Amino acid sequence: MSTPQNSTNTESVANKKVHFVSLGCPKNLVDSEIMLGHMMKDGYAVTDSPEEAETIVVNTCGFIEDAKQESIQKILEMAGYKSAGAAKNLVVAGCLTQRYKDELVDGLPEADLFVGSGEFQNITKILKARELGSTEKRYFNLPTYLQEEDTPRVNSGPSYRAYLKISEGCLKRCSFCAIPKIRGNLQSRKLSAVLNEAKLLVAGGVREINIISHDFTDYGWDLRRKDEAATERPEELLRGLSQIKGLDWVRLLYLYPDGITDEMIEVIKTSPNIVKYFDMPLQHISNSVLKTMNRKMTREEIEERLAKIRAEIPDAVIRTQFIVGYPGETEEDFQQLLEFIEEQRFDRVGCFQYSPEDNTPGGKMDGQIDAETKQRRHDELMALQIEISRDKHRAFIGRTVPVLVEGLSEETELLLQGRMSQQAPEIDGVVLINDGTAKPGEIVNVKITDAHDYDLVGEIV
Repeated sequence: MSTPQNSTNTESVANKKVHFVSLGCPKNLVDSEIMLGHMMKDGYAVTDSPEEAETIVVNTCGFIEDAKQESIQKILEMAGYKSAGAAKNLVVAGCLTQRYKDELVDGLPEADLFVGSGEFQNITKILKARELGSTEKRYFNLPTYLQEEDTPRVNSGPSYRAYLKISEGCLKRCSFCAIPKIRGNLQSRKLSAVLNEAKLLVAGGVREINIISHDFTDYGWDLRRKDEAATERPEELLRGLSQIKGLDWVRLLYLYPDGITDEMIEVIKTSPNIVKYFDMPLQHISNSVLKTMNRKMTREEIEERLAKIRAEIPDAVIRTQFIVGYPGETEEDFQQLLEFIEEQRFDRVGCFQYSPEDNTPGGKMDGQIDAETKQRRHDELMALQIEISRDKHRAFIGRTVPVLVEGLSEETELLLQGRMSQQAPEIDGVVLINDGTAKPGEIVNVKITDAHDYDLVGEIV
């Protein structure tokens, strides 16, 4: 995690330095930002160098096998810095810690503290206890914490954009997913708290807010269940966000298709600052596979929702993801999926090879698919999508689109880099600007002159 822009003054007076490594999804990143906010309030300064840090925090991901391995490798890497540097504390936090608390505590003697997803908000208290001589290493609780608008938090990203977490936990029980076991049941934040935090972010210079949760469409269900008068609904949240002055782009990440209502589509359609971007994880399209995944829609219902979105918002961008190699997936099921992708021509597609997860129904199912078949299906699907993406991008050539400038290109300092509203940060492609100047955070008009598989090229006009 890079040093936040507003931490300079703190660094000059603080005598304790912390180095953060935040892995996994944006929801985990917000947790890291809250930990960082508490620590800076307590006198810590951020350093990009683990060799200089008194405390190193690794906020782990435990969602799929690759993420688990990355987390373990990063913990061991940071342990090496600790043994060779100034660090007194190596803290392992986050989802992997919550999910495998007993195994990690016993298997990673290099770490000093293990903080689960139900205790991360108490990071400063935990570190103070250690300073005072506590030998306790384990800090776990049920993940019931919900932040308030006045919760200390440092936006670790660029000053012009931020993530806004509206809920914790998940209502769904998909058979491949361990999130409810890690993060617990759905807990929605109060509507007023979410809107107040959004206003604070905008007052601090944020122009783009990306709404994150495990399923945006379930927002408020738990509160309405307890109180029929509760106003927490996805549509009301969208209306509130649409009225915040200075908020140029609101992007919704992760909407299950069964919760996308006609009313929600209408609010998105008629709200100028709500990006016409549907991040809709479909996972599969074969009805037999959807049933074993415990998904709540059939192919026919999914197709109806997609048709409704496109009829009402013809320029809507639809991003989705699929899982190949799920237990019992036949070649016929996979061919159905390829045909569906060819028919729908999605703007963005991600593909995961299924990995059995501990304590999930999918991990115990018969008909597990071999690694070679999963790899082949993944490669076939992505080859098809690259062709679709290439065609979609070529259609932009000659068009002029608003682009949020992010700074110099990651590839070369000779180019600027930015994103259209149709491109979510860190997961989609970018627009490379080869003519014209602008400052990071500015929204400028760019004429697209060239297209690649995932990125576009253009000039400021």
